[in-house]
Amino acid sequence: MKVIAFIPARCGSKSIPFKNIKDFCGKPLIYWVLKTIEDSKLIDIAYVATDCDEIDNTVKKFQFRKVIVYRREQENASDTSSTEDVMIEFLNKVKFENNDIFVLVQATNPFTTSEDLDSAINQLREEKVNSILSCARIKRFLWNENGTPINYDYRNRPRRQDFKGILIENGAFYINYIGNILKFRNRLTEKIGIYEMPEYTYIELDEEYDWFIAETLMKKYILKPKDIKIKLFICDVDGTLTDGGMYYSQNGDELKKFNTQDGMGFKLLRLAGIKTAIITTENTKIIENRAKKLKVDYIFQGVENKLKVVKSICIKEGVSLNDVAYIGDDINDIEVLENLGLVACPKNAVDKVKEIPNIIQLSKNGGDGAVREFVEIVLGGTR
Repeated sequence: MKVIAFIPARCGSKSIPFKNIKDFCGKPLIYWVLKTIEDSKLIDIAYVATDCDEIDNTVKKFQFRKVIVYRREQENASDTSSTEDVMIEFLNKVKFENNDIFVLVQATNPFTTSEDLDSAINQLREEKVNSILSCARIKRFLWNENGTPINYDYRNRPRRQDFKGILIENGAFYINYIGNILKFRNRLTEKIGIYEMPEYTYIELDEEYDWFIAETLMKKYILKPKDIKIKLFICDVDGTLTDGGMYYSQNGDELKKFNTQDGMGFKLLRLAGIKTAIITTENTKIIENRAKKLKVDYIFQGVENKLKVVKSICIKEGVSLNDVAYIGDDINDIEVLENLGLVACPKNAVDKVKEIPNIIQLSKNGGDGAVREFVEIVLGGTR
């Protein structure tokens, strides 16, 4: 019995052009569900059904092992086409067994985790239901247009903590057997099981302000370190702690521009008991003075092999590479970024750094609060 994921991704979004590949928390939006699928223990293969070269090329650049691009027919890529239209088209062309499991995953809900998908697939099997629908529970009082309440008695208004709320589709995923989909031509079949997800997963990415809200939620709930306990925080200097600019006084003295919010970030790390380090290929008195002011535990200047230095600090501190968070912006940071537990880059980092798998692309530029933004993620958004 195979488990097949299917991700519809048209180019023709009216409210937000090319929504599926618009930057979301440093990656094209569709990246997040594809990474989730790639990490799933139960999904065997995934098809992205698209009608345009832009999405096709973007998806292929990820080089995910499970993901294949399926070019959908133009007649099923218009504004009037339903998701069921392209599902049926695909299943008529690519043959599977009737008892194979079909997971319809929406790219527009980046909050889906691999644990969600695997748990829901197991739920389909264990509860003996015909299909599964993802929902979020919202604690809102709903009304009909005729002035009658839908889900509560206004004469006995419940407290939020006592109110069960109501389940609402969050558009994350739908799971069914292929035989059911072909027979009933629908993503769901009666005897439907509900897979409940957190309330924050219910959001529609239809307007620009939705994007801002969703990115904030993503950073708070999904991108924060979970199983990684950071014990050492390391950063580069030029382009990370600074804006990368070269400034000189009238006397020819070199100057650098730092950000006070980044400085507070180092203080928060110190208060949390996390060791800090600065590693840079530069060698200047300015950096030494800044490190002293920040009360950094380790400073290494004039370094050519950054990973070697990181390993030496880890040995001294008795921590593993997986316990280290690092932020860098240029090609001389790549080797380090590819080997540590939690890594990030400023918004203005070079493209080769941004292409590193699992790197967090921050919303701020170097020297403009990018380090502080990463610190907030390391600390779990609690400060």
